[in-house]
Amino acid sequence: MIDRTNLPLLVTLALGVFAGALDLGVLSPALPALAHTFAIPGRDVAWVFTLYLFANVVSIPVMAKLSDVYGRRPIYIACVATFVAGSVFAIAAPTFAVFLVARAIQAVGAGGIFPVAAAAIADRVPLERRGSALGLLGAVWGLAAIVGPTFGGVVTHFVSWRWIFAANVPLGLIVIVRSRSHVPAAAARTRGPLDVAGLALLAFGLLAVMIGLTRLDAAAPTLGGNTLTLAAVALIAFAALIPVERAAREPVISPALFGTRQLVVTYTLEVLIGMLESALFFVPAALVAAQHLSYALAGIVAAVGAVVFVAVIPLAGRALDLYGSRIVLMAGAVCTAAGLALLGATLASLPLALLSMVVVGVGFGALLGAPTRYIIIGEVPANMRATAVGLLSIFLIIGQIFGGSLVGGVVGPSISNPQAYRALYLIFAGIALLATCATSLLAPRARERSLTSTA
Repeated sequence: MIDRTNLPLLVTLALGVFAGALDLGVLSPALPALAHTFAIPGRDVAWVFTLYLFANVVSIPVMAKLSDVYGRRPIYIACVATFVAGSVFAIAAPTFAVFLVARAIQAVGAGGIFPVAAAAIADRVPLERRGSALGLLGAVWGLAAIVGPTFGGVVTHFVSWRWIFAANVPLGLIVIVRSRSHVPAAAARTRGPLDVAGLALLAFGLLAVMIGLTRLDAAAPTLGGNTLTLAAVALIAFAALIPVERAAREPVISPALFGTRQLVVTYTLEVLIGMLESALFFVPAALVAAQHLSYALAGIVAAVGAVVFVAVIPLAGRALDLYGSRIVLMAGAVCTAAGLALLGATLASLPLALLSMVVVGVGFGALLGAPTRYIIIGEVPANMRATAVGLLSIFLIIGQIFGGSLVGGVVGPSISNPQAYRALYLIFAGIALLATCATSLLAPRARERSLTSTA
């Protein structure tokens, strides 16, 4: 149960989380209209998704650290205000470059909203009620995943894609006003220094991957020189990250969290799951290209998957207790592979597209629910659990960045090419099969139970 005395705080935090979560999926049905407005090639549209995630993943540790030093209230208000400012710039953006800058500003603000909200809950809500409070934020995130594509499609169809961002302004202002009264102002315990070197290397490597994959020519028989050069740059950056993180007092990616095969496989799976999740962002654009659906209907079809996904999560949680994480994750990966393959093979059929969204939704309900967190909690010491679970979120976003950038390379110059989307979703089905194979490397249920019982 949630304590009524903390309800004003939780409502305030939930409204902010809803705004930040809504803004990721709300643009998915609007991508074709956005590409037409700015007269940009299809591969560049992927930056709408990947740049937002890139700025988001960089912002998360920075804002979390600032909230430890200066307190939750001022940083939470600053994050929401930054998000609102980015939304205003996005509405008025005269060029695609300015629009991307606006998206990055939004993402910097949104990147701090959820971690600061979670930290404020940890500061104010008693331990025995904390799970319910954090569950409320998770439910709000799921609601945004359902509402986002539908809302974005309807606004784009009947008004303009630009006005998708208009709702962020009054909602953000309400959150700012409420935060002044309900979010705790006192600074928390100051942790160690921010891992600037590690964060910079991670950002540099991710940016190289983003540019390289987006510029990939899927129709070419060989990889271009620029792609290979950027791949080498990314590998060097990620290799340099290892000794830097080992020496850091509080690393962004702690090497200590890769001490067992179970942990390595789980974090690898989280990257693959992130890549698969990125495929859903481009479903409305694929349906518009293949079936010439309206933006509103394409958004509704995409939302079907989100509805199923949210409905399956509690069922997957029960299955986790009965069968263990390996079986649940394997079933989720198989369903996701089947749904994406069906979507790629029958993209021109609306009934089959709806069926594929249902199957994919079932798969993601198993993949994105509790299984990977369940593994991590049972595998690491109690004093490292928060860091270990937080690292899952970072790897999920990294996977989304990889997947979104891959979309840009496969779609190529035209956002309206149905053949490119067919190939794309078959490729993602292959990635889901790779994830299925990875799940077979996880520990069996008996060993997992023994670890969890002693944790």
